[in-house]
Amino acid sequence: MMIRITVFEAREDEAPYFNRLADECGIDISCHPEKLSTSNLKLAEGSSAISILGQSYLDADLLQKLKQSGIDFISTRTVGYNHIDLKAAKETGIRISNAFYDPNGVADYTVMLILMSLRKYKQAMWRANVNDYSLFGLQGKEMRNLTIGIVGTGNIGAQVVENLSGFGCRLIASSNRINEKINDQVQYMPLDQLYAEADVISYHVPLLESTYRMVCKASLDKMKKGVILINCSRGELMNFSDVIDAIENHKIGAMALDVFENESGIYHLDRRTDIISNRDMAYIRQFPNVIMTQHIAFYTDTAVATMVECGIKSLVSFLTTGTSDREIS
Repeated sequence: MMIRITVFEAREDEAPYFNRLADECGIDISCHPEKLSTSNLKLAEGSSAISILGQSYLDADLLQKLKQSGIDFISTRTVGYNHIDLKAAKETGIRISNAFYDPNGVADYTVMLILMSLRKYKQAMWRANVNDYSLFGLQGKEMRNLTIGIVGTGNIGAQVVENLSGFGCRLIASSNRINEKINDQVQYMPLDQLYAEADVISYHVPLLESTYRMVCKASLDKMKKGVILINCSRGELMNFSDVIDAIENHKIGAMALDVFENESGIYHLDRRTDIISNRDMAYIRQFPNVIMTQHIAFYTDTAVATMVECGIKSLVSFLTTGTSDREIS
């Protein structure tokens, strides 16, 4: 009997990879752009497993209904999985896998945001759009004269260090564990010391109870006046009420964000004619020294292909061998 997998939140850019994998694995893949919810469970009828992205929130009720409909395996084509109630999944007997992609795309994007912040590109772009080519207020800084702090040196943080190593800047880091791959390129230190010494701080940590809103008044008070903050990790790392205060009192000199708290239902969607109910996002984007992009640091051709492959092949592995090397324990 042919394996049938139903894919939710399927994007057009993923379609060629789904088609290739269907042929390569000899399986039937049914793709739907909608996020998974209790109202569209019927789309998965007859499927052996399903795959989702980060807009589908799998709570205990939805997981129970999926189990009752015969779904035993779910893959999320994302690295993060905080949109899935893992405790409920385990209790229900549904096994979950996540995706992986190489860190290069996010690391490259991080360096781009650092450079754009240092060279005040947002302000320069705004002026050029109205034929204002003046220089006043656009004087930037050179990376070689700065101390760059990396918070979290897992795969992505370590790649950021590798990318920055050619700029001649001083590199410091704070992480739960030392990454031996970059130990000779970066100086490890406690987080409070990093806050005191870094001119630029880039965050590359997962969203955990210990990292939730770690950028707050208490941590900001430990940083240099005029510090530049970069976040390509998770929006929930920041307490935006405190961050806004720090921008307004010039504690934060510049900031670049690819993520934002409560971005779900906004980012990756066309909301041009809608009223968007995220006041912090609406307010913070107007600052001339704040760059905001729509959670696209990961978004490269290589990463999309890898995420789709992880999502489908992990399910095929579950169904044919009973295991997957991407299973979340």
